[in-house]
Amino acid sequence: MANRRMSRRRRSRSRNGAPVTYETVREIALALPGVEDGISYGTPALKVHGRFLARLREDGGSLAVRVEFPVREALMQEEPAMFYITEHYLNYPALLVRLSKVDPGKLRQILEHAWRAVAPKRLIRVFDAAVQPAEGGARPLPPSSRRRRQTVDAAEHGR
Repeated sequence: MANRRMSRRRRSRSRNGAPVTYETVREIALALPGVEDGISYGTPALKVHGRFLARLREDGGSLAVRVEFPVREALMQEEPAMFYITEHYLNYPALLVRLSKVDPGKLRQILEHAWRAVAPKRLIRVFDAAVQPAEGGARPLPPSSRRRRQTVDAAEHGR
């Protein structure tokens, strides 16, 4: 049981060993084209051209992320300690993520999935063209970098 707790603790830490925080969320999300900082319900949020992507909840330890209902149900069944909803979110396509429990890789997948649901098709095409699929499976997200963002911004504006 102790080993199991240790592995869960490790999973919820970023590559440098620090716990997953809203800054981790921002770093992942801002690497996607068109994502911008915003405010939603008085808390820090991330949006794509004004459309809701994710926001930090008032408790400071949970993230509300836009996801389709079937995805939400699957994630909550898969990891109920990590993913949940409150009554408020029953009729909204959103999922709550406990930052203290989520693995950065899983968070990256969820944020990209949410981004694909709200981003304009042209941004998705630019992103897909800039990132080649990995051999034999899912394509990892690119690391956040200024050069990457400049490349995507230039392509988006036809430069």
